[in-house]
Amino acid sequence: MTAASEPRCPIKRWKQRQLPTGLGFALADSIAYMDGSAWDRATQGASVFLGRPYLGALERAAPEGLQLRYAIAYRGREPAVALAAQLVELSGTRMLPAEAGFFAKLAGKVLSARLLVCGNLLSWGPHGAALASGEDPAILWPAVAEALVRLRRAEKLSQRTDLVMVKDFPGNGPGNGATDGAALEKFGFRALETDPDMVLEIPSTWKGYDDYLGSLTGKYRKAAREIAKEAEAAGGRIERLANIAGERDRLHALYLQVHEKARVRLTTLPPSYLPALAEALGDRLRCNVFRLDGGIAGFVTTIRDGETAVGYTMGMDRAAAEKAPVYLRLLHAVVSDAIEMGCRRLSLGRTALEPKARLGAKPAPLAVYLRHRLPVLGSLVRKLLGSVPIEEAPERNPFK
Repeated sequence: MTAASEPRCPIKRWKQRQLPTGLGFALADSIAYMDGSAWDRATQGASVFLGRPYLGALERAAPEGLQLRYAIAYRGREPAVALAAQLVELSGTRMLPAEAGFFAKLAGKVLSARLLVCGNLLSWGPHGAALASGEDPAILWPAVAEALVRLRRAEKLSQRTDLVMVKDFPGNGPGNGATDGAALEKFGFRALETDPDMVLEIPSTWKGYDDYLGSLTGKYRKAAREIAKEAEAAGGRIERLANIAGERDRLHALYLQVHEKARVRLTTLPPSYLPALAEALGDRLRCNVFRLDGGIAGFVTTIRDGETAVGYTMGMDRAAAEKAPVYLRLLHAVVSDAIEMGCRRLSLGRTALEPKARLGAKPAPLAVYLRHRLPVLGSLVRKLLGSVPIEEAPERNPFK
């Protein structure tokens, strides 16, 4: 069904949304309750954030108030879609920054609701649904929507869920495909653009960090080397941290110093999250720390997700950052890790666009799809969230 063939009459559109896809569904409150073999077949080749090791670790160390839900859509006996969702209580004041003024106050009332997310609030990227290869996405995206409807209705036993979100899709809609977007829009979802992901493409000719430096123009290469010199002059050094659990409390304290300054904070990681993640992912996760004056002044984690390296969680002592370029030195450590891991791209996330652009990263647009239980409030929610300005990445070209 394409957008062009969707009925214009609201009543007919509503009736069309009630039509089941004809697939079978299994729902669960824990990844341990799902058929592991079916989940693995459905998520083969998908993100590490959809793998059972990560999801199990997330359940063991979930942020306060975050609940996990899962679904598999079957065609006959074969899994066609695997879906990982999260339930969280929203506070409008956490969704919009204070500088939003009137909109932030209004959001405190309208956006204070229960949110069901197809995706991961602790990461960025399409980490909510895995579609079986060889299947028609125009059929499987309605199955995602139906699974979310089933999960939302199941939650009525405990509490009503008002908002449903499908996050984060490249470009302006899921899978960069208009057909995929139309499939979700048929169920009342509407797209909302968010801040972009900053992505550094890694050529196959880069075998190490020195190759990256060699590809830079003189101006940017000199700046990169100056960062390293300034860090060393201040007495700082980068070190690989082998025992994340042993430094759990220090890492969490540094994380909070960065997290509390974030514009939007839907969840807060607990101290147990990083150790659980390290145990689950093994050598797919690295943690670099910036040591200064005998202690840890900053850290950053890098996750290998197929051919993509993800510059993931970080933390930093703000007082130490005034004496040494802690953040910038850690960014360059992530670039080095991504190349050593043999990845073809490095995803650096939505924040601090200027320093990431100077590394050579380019903005990759992201969008979410939103649906409110009440269509009128759905329109208001999108307007409220749309009032937050999207940070525009600066144009930088550091390469020869």
